[in-house]
Amino acid sequence: MSVERPVVFRNGLVLTMDDAHTVLPGADVLVIGGRIAEVGHHLSAPDDAEEIDASGGIVMPGMIDTHRHLWQTAMRGYGTDWTLTQYFVWYYLESGRHFRPEDIHAGNLLGAIEAIDAGVTTTVDWSHGLQTPQHADAAVDALEAVPGRFVLAYGNIQQGPWEWTTSDGFRDFHRRRVENGRLAGFQLAFDVTGDPAFPEKAAFEVARELGVNVTTHAGVWGATNDEGIRLMYENGFMTPGTVYVHAATLSSDSYHRIAATGGSVSVSTESEQSAGQGYPPTWQLRRHGVPVSLSMDTSVWWSGDLFSAMRTTLSADRSREHLEAHGRQETVTHHALRAEQVVDWATRGGAKALGLDAELGALAPGRKADVVLIKNDDSPAMFPILNAYGHVVFQAQRGDVHTVVIDGRVVKRDGKLVGVDLDAARSKVSSTVDHLRETLGEEAWLKGQNPDLPQSELFDNPYQYTDYSAGEAQWKH
Repeated sequence: MSVERPVVFRNGLVLTMDDAHTVLPGADVLVIGGRIAEVGHHLSAPDDAEEIDASGGIVMPGMIDTHRHLWQTAMRGYGTDWTLTQYFVWYYLESGRHFRPEDIHAGNLLGAIEAIDAGVTTTVDWSHGLQTPQHADAAVDALEAVPGRFVLAYGNIQQGPWEWTTSDGFRDFHRRRVENGRLAGFQLAFDVTGDPAFPEKAAFEVARELGVNVTTHAGVWGATNDEGIRLMYENGFMTPGTVYVHAATLSSDSYHRIAATGGSVSVSTESEQSAGQGYPPTWQLRRHGVPVSLSMDTSVWWSGDLFSAMRTTLSADRSREHLEAHGRQETVTHHALRAEQVVDWATRGGAKALGLDAELGALAPGRKADVVLIKNDDSPAMFPILNAYGHVVFQAQRGDVHTVVIDGRVVKRDGKLVGVDLDAARSKVSSTVDHLRETLGEEAWLKGQNPDLPQSELFDNPYQYTDYSAGEAQWKH
């Protein structure tokens, strides 16, 4: 593997996200050999270093998304008006089985490119459309074609996890593509329904045998609940590496179990707000001492970036804080959750959830060089930068991602992707859309993205409105 040219960011507002959350105005970040070499002022750099002017911008660690269904990127926006029930029906029961390996590849390819373009340098591909090992190979082929860090969370919504995890095909895939592959990590992705028979036990035993972690949609209204958490706990399958996605409708007892066993929760606020998993749970997680990371879930509904995730998460937490206080006839005078903490969740929180916090999540000497520069001299919203954390959360957006470095390699420069064939990805996704429209038929295709609108009635209004027009006419004369 060739050694990348050194890179130095000059004169930026640096959010190190180190243990002290050090903020350095007018500072430099030097990258050599895929690692952060130095962070400070007026750094000396090798003669061949690429110098990037970071003045007027914010330099921060690459963001980390711990739960994204990349394969569904091919259906971007299709389910905009869906509820969670409609999502389940479309993907799990009706149309998900029509995705071929090449369709998984297309969605993963475009979704992976989208992630790095938005400054998300590490993404967990919560890939629950892997109906066959061929689908899984196609998913990994796409991830390995894009210059980012990707953790494959292997799942299959068309079978029970006790079936696909114990199959010869899955074992062969793991040997070929995980043990001898280039992924940044590997997880098993499946849900625990709370069935007293605990059929998921077999899948947990496979995870334990392979030495990999489990990521699971927990506390999802109407789908997963406290019984699933209890079964996991009593059978000894709640571990520090377990990631509980959403966890929005759990009891205090379940949150205590997660905290006590060292697990973490991946919060997808846009998803929880819109689809109905439950109220975004950060207000509960903070009370129970549960570590948090952020995720965007799926582009079939929502934004494919963590700026939206940070913004909605902070807003939802504060909204709940006010709502609870108003119910007690009280006024919130000081916010408990700050922008700084949410930026931490988008960086260090993700690294900790994946067990990669010794390598990622902070700009510190020796860490892997995943660096993002947020800068846009053409945007009035990028000046002045007075509160760096607040600017990242509430002012910046994906279009302000100027430069992205992953493992010391520049993958986006001056707002343009480097070494990525976006046209090819778009062409593949177009083929997937054509295949699905043809397979489903135009009537079913249109019905799928336009669910029936429920009937609603206006309240009776007891007031009679005064007609002011006569008086107004008199006044004009």
